[in-house]
Amino acid sequence: MAESPATSHTTATFTGGVSVEPEDRLRADTYRALGRLMGEAPNEETLALFAQAPVSDDNNLLAVAWRMLAASAGRVTAQQVSDEYESLFIGVGRGELVPYASWYLTGFLMEQPLAKLRSDMRQLGFERQDGVSEPEDHAAALCEIMALLSGDDEPGSLETQAQFFENHIGPWIGRFFRDMQQAPSAHFYRAVGQLGEQFINTDQQYLEMVDRSDT
Repeated sequence: MAESPATSHTTATFTGGVSVEPEDRLRADTYRALGRLMGEAPNEETLALFAQAPVSDDNNLLAVAWRMLAASAGRVTAQQVSDEYESLFIGVGRGELVPYASWYLTGFLMEQPLAKLRSDMRQLGFERQDGVSEPEDHAAALCEIMALLSGDDEPGSLETQAQFFENHIGPWIGRFFRDMQQAPSAHFYRAVGQLGEQFINTDQQYLEMVDRSDT
């Protein structure tokens, strides 16, 4: 649905993958969309893509969240969302949200979860992009990595995806998306948080089901 953000934290040199199923491309598109929205404020073109995107009329929570995001994207301007993004993620000294795994898991930045992530990234063939100042455990970067693992031309196995999710995403990012929905400045990003929470819940169930079927 959306390309990786211009502020992408990683590049991929992953090889040896398997063919991509349609449902995995949809998963990758959702991870990529979330990564873009957290990596930078969307411009008018991106907001229009979300507003006009085809959405399901199902009543499950994930479909409802997609519809809410589309509706929210159609009601705001790029400048409004840019101001909101500034308050949420940047702020004066610090934004209302701290979108890093280390922060959520230890209460501090640049801690052991980041060191473990960097080790796993090296094993998977991912590297930090030149000129990127953000630590790799930023929520946007983790979503980008999952997008590459699940929907790239040579994706990682479902076992690899499940392991990366369990180690670096599942333990904290659901709380982060719930905090996003409750942040004082969140309006458009409240819908992003709802989509993120519902998608992460759905993907965790999917990966756990696949993992159980392999044992």
